[in-house]
Amino acid sequence: MRLDIHHATRYAYSEPQRRLVQLLRMTPTSFAAQHVVDWHIEVDCDARFKRHTDGYGNIMTMLYIDGPVEEIEIAVSGEVLTDDRSGMIEDAPEPLPREAFRRSTELTRADEAIRQFARDVRESETDPLKRMHVLMSRLLNEIAFEPTLDAVERDAATAFGASRGVCQDHAHIFCSAARAMGVPARYISGHLYRRDGAELQEASHAWAEAHLPDIGWVGFDPANGISPDDAYVRLACGLDYRDAAPVAGQRLGGGDEALTVEVRVTQAQAEQ
Repeated sequence: MRLDIHHATRYAYSEPQRRLVQLLRMTPTSFAAQHVVDWHIEVDCDARFKRHTDGYGNIMTMLYIDGPVEEIEIAVSGEVLTDDRSGMIEDAPEPLPREAFRRSTELTRADEAIRQFARDVRESETDPLKRMHVLMSRLLNEIAFEPTLDAVERDAATAFGASRGVCQDHAHIFCSAARAMGVPARYISGHLYRRDGAELQEASHAWAEAHLPDIGWVGFDPANGISPDDAYVRLACGLDYRDAAPVAGQRLGGGDEALTVEVRVTQAQAEQ
């Protein structure tokens, strides 16, 4: 599938800011399931750009903006050609060994409830791939997906106890339970083309990947109950949301900050 992606992030400040630094993990890499045809990052003010690759293999763009700044807009757009590989990740940058993704974090630490949940999943299925599909389907059934919640940095145990969450919560719980079973798992941020025709979205998407014997990394989206197909564009990976968040930053100045995000994912016109 040929997908057009437009992601706009707007900041407005109640007082002029003296300096802004923005970290963007918003540039996808090409691998077997996706080929980046074209990609641009634009800012509506003077900014210095610095691009590099982080320890997870994610493409990072640093923006340095000198003030006074009262508002800014960061516009990211591009075209990606995707292929349905049933969630299998092939030929992607892999600078870290898979064992690194067994490590727990503050956002993915398993409590006793998640550990018991993981034990039940492990005992229900012996095949490693089928076991991860069982984990995904049980999360879909037990954790209600509520996209209007504002809790992207809520930890897995809290979301699991509440039995509801956003896609970031599902990804954190999946990673937490998989790691409790000894399976390397990582958090993924990206974009999702909505086949129901909902082009305009309020945020990017999130899912997880698990490393399985004789297969390698495979994606699982517990919020939708499927492995990523050609409707998914993979941006960044990490141990949790903080490692793969599309945007993070710091500012030098007082006052309040108002943030709005608009994401539009459509099929390319030629393909339609």
